Amino acid sequence: MSDTKTTPAPGDRTVIGVTFGNSNSSIAYTVDDKAEVIANEDGDRQIPTILSYVDGEEYYGQQAKAFLVRNSKNTVAYFRDFLGKDFKSIDPTHNHASVHPEDVDGSVSFTLTDEEGEDATPSTLSVSEISTRYLRRLVNSASEYLGKKVTSAVITIPTNFNDKQKAALIAAAAAADLEVLQLISEPVAAVVAYDARPEVEIKDKIVVVADLGGTRSDVTVVASRGGLYTILATAHDYDFAGATLDKVLIDHFAKEFAKRNQGIDPRENARSLAKLKFEAEATKRALSLSTNANFSIESLAEGIDFSSTINRLRYETIARSVFEGFNRLVESVIKKAGLDVLDVDEVILSGGTAHTPRIAANFGAIFPESTNILAPSTTPAAINPSELQARGAALQASLIQEYEAEDIDQSTHAAVTTVPHITNAIGVLSVSQSGDEVFVPVVFPETAVPARRTVIVAAPKNGGDVLIKIVEGNTHIKVTQPQPKANGDNSKAAKVEDANSDEDSDFSDDEEEEEEKREKVWKVGATLAEAAIRGVKKGGKVEISINVNADLAVTVTAREVGAKGGVRGQLNA
Repeated sequence: MSDTKTTPAPGDRTVIGVTFGNSNSSIAYTVDDKAEVIANEDGDRQIPTILSYVDGEEYYGQQAKAFLVRNSKNTVAYFRDFLGKDFKSIDPTHNHASVHPEDVDGSVSFTLTDEEGEDATPSTLSVSEISTRYLRRLVNSASEYLGKKVTSAVITIPTNFNDKQKAALIAAAAAADLEVLQLISEPVAAVVAYDARPEVEIKDKIVVVADLGGTRSDVTVVASRGGLYTILATAHDYDFAGATLDKVLIDHFAKEFAKRNQGIDPRENARSLAKLKFEAEATKRALSLSTNANFSIESLAEGIDFSSTINRLRYETIARSVFEGFNRLVESVIKKAGLDVLDVDEVILSGGTAHTPRIAANFGAIFPESTNILAPSTTPAAINPSELQARGAALQASLIQEYEAEDIDQSTHAAVTTVPHITNAIGVLSVSQSGDEVFVPVVFPETAVPARRTVIVAAPKNGGDVLIKIVEGNTHIKVTQPQPKANGDNSKAAKVEDANSDEDSDFSDDEEEEEEKREKVWKVGATLAEAAIRGVKKGGKVEISINVNADLAVTVTAREVGAKGGVRGQLNA
């Protein structure tokens, strides 16, 4: 994936992980196999993806964000998603307080004054040039922090980045003198960050990654099988994100301001609206940490100062529809993957908006208790959601930094990384002690192929010939309805008791009924093959190996443990 302009030798590389977000970006590196997020020269770990020019001086990050109010005509923000896109396909909604994108020969560009002097003429810069300038600032910050020049990086990207956008990002990085070792999808980077912790036991699981950013939310279902990650389903939403929560607070306080000041609406003035958004973001972050927050803006509109307060309960009430939108988004992606909430082992909250406690609490209500909700408000050991992707990218960079650029390019090509996977489980029917047949999964659903799995099952106590059935299976949600309560109205005693129950009875007619019980069970499908193992010793065991090839052909081997020989058969895809 690297450009010929910047291809340092593997031994000369200094690598970092980069999250190049539409709202905020982060940089990270590894020390002793542990990822650490780097603060820039202003001490910011989450660096706003914004550039601003004042008298020829370039500012970025939080400093540039402050200029959205005072210097909006020379400040560029929310431009990452425009990379590699035609102008007619972009949505400039979030650029109301910054330089608006323009159509230059079908491409996205920005016109601003980036030179010093009163006679300086405005420059028209493409989104690729803006991206290069911003990435260069990130690299310089990392180089100053590490004390040596950063040469290479693994950069995270959304799952819906197309080939043209990927190529544009790689070209922008190359122009910033940065070698792109690999582009890694954001949800996979988040999973890697958690799985890389030394105390974590790597096991097969289904993970939902809810990446809740400033301008968009991406929810992805990832299957982890044997250390390989497969994306099963994903969804992208621009209606429910951090900016939507900001708008709730903006509207709330704008109405309060208008009520106090003869109907003056600060949202009708671009400068006042920028001030409202800036303070709304700060208030939202404060409410994630405490139960109360102040909202104060000097000269909000027509020279009038404004100050107010809000508590978390009030905030969660007025933003209820937004929180419900996050819930629907997660549930829709699970359904899109053909799964049930009972199939999900972990939910990882990523992105700045994921700090909101109400979101994690709502997700906890959606999933069963067995599902681990990894968020700061629910899990003390949770990783900072804003840093997850950069940490994962840095860990991946440390793993591949010693390889030649050509080898990395071949091993991470789409044809290799986007591997096929099986939909149904493949397993054996084993006879339990009670004589019932029990499905024993050997290769779980959503396992990336090629894959090889082995299971050992006990033979009958007295030994003899053992028939092995290789079958398909999948999870099924078993719903158990509550038993209806006995109706004793036919008895005279019951009628008398009912007539006098208003005062004495501990139970009421509107008492909640017992809820239905839902559990995940295996459902056996078609029989794929049968194999007979003859003369198994008393108390013996049988080993079954199932090998699924890349073309989905299946090879089955069965033998008695400790014995020679066995049987072997092959099934077509």
